[in-house]
Amino acid sequence: MFRVIAWALVSCTLMFILNNYLTLWWGWPGAASSSALGWVQKINYLACVAGAAVYVLKDKTMSLRADSLKIYAVSAFIIRGAFWMVLIVGLTDMFISFLRVEGLLPGLVGEQLAKDLGRSSYRGLYVHVPLIVLSFVIAAFTRTLGFTWLALLVVIAELQIVISRFIFSYEQAFMGDLVRFWYAGLFLFASAYTLTEEGHVRVDVLFAGFTEKRKGLVNAVGSLLLGASLCYVVLWLGMGNKSSIINAPLLAYEVTQQGFGMYVKYIMAAFLAIFAVSMMIQFAGYFLEGVADYRGDPDKRELATQSAH
Repeated sequence: MFRVIAWALVSCTLMFILNNYLTLWWGWPGAASSSALGWVQKINYLACVAGAAVYVLKDKTMSLRADSLKIYAVSAFIIRGAFWMVLIVGLTDMFISFLRVEGLLPGLVGEQLAKDLGRSSYRGLYVHVPLIVLSFVIAAFTRTLGFTWLALLVVIAELQIVISRFIFSYEQAFMGDLVRFWYAGLFLFASAYTLTEEGHVRVDVLFAGFTEKRKGLVNAVGSLLLGASLCYVVLWLGMGNKSSIINAPLLAYEVTQQGFGMYVKYIMAAFLAIFAVSMMIQFAGYFLEGVADYRGDPDKRELATQSAH
């Protein structure tokens, strides 16, 4: 039952993102509609729950901790893809913005393409989207959590602003945009990984004195009632309709008012969705770990030792 709950939470979260895509970009009516396509979107959620149950029943001997590691792997893939996205898109968009502000773009790509790249919708669809797809392809073949390097990239980006400003007296809007782009990604993408490593600040009044069994119960219940509900609120308020705070910038390819800055503001709105999805998935795995602690199951190190043998 606990494994079904966790996997249903993961699959329904991913289905919510898919349904949101179908509604906004393909014109589907949404799960709240009573039309035929609306019913398809409703049934999708039921299929997710049924699929989770079938997956669990296929291997009833799978331990809770082993399943939690699989769930963490899903979240890790999303985070890796997001890291490569901010790295590749950030550098590419900064380069295009540099060429535009210096008037070099028409000479390289022609007048018409230079004008097109000055439109956020064109740059988003024909430059950013292919690079985002490429980023998640790369993430499928890498196993390192790239956000650990993102901290270094933020420092380098800020350092080049200081050097160019105070040594060469040169500064443009896209330079600060790159720092904010990477800085936002660092904090929002690293949150899910930090959760499993117990790195978040815990306001501890009673928890430290609990037994391991009671700590597991608190973590399991808190993951569902507090953690998952928080992520649900972020997703629902941010992506509930076309005018929501995440969907609206995405649909409009929203950019800052600085015309020669980077055209990535709409992607930064999507960072909130990535944060909520990765945290929701991470809370599902954390829920299984909490239940395993409550039951006294072997911990991660013992599980790794058993797998090695």
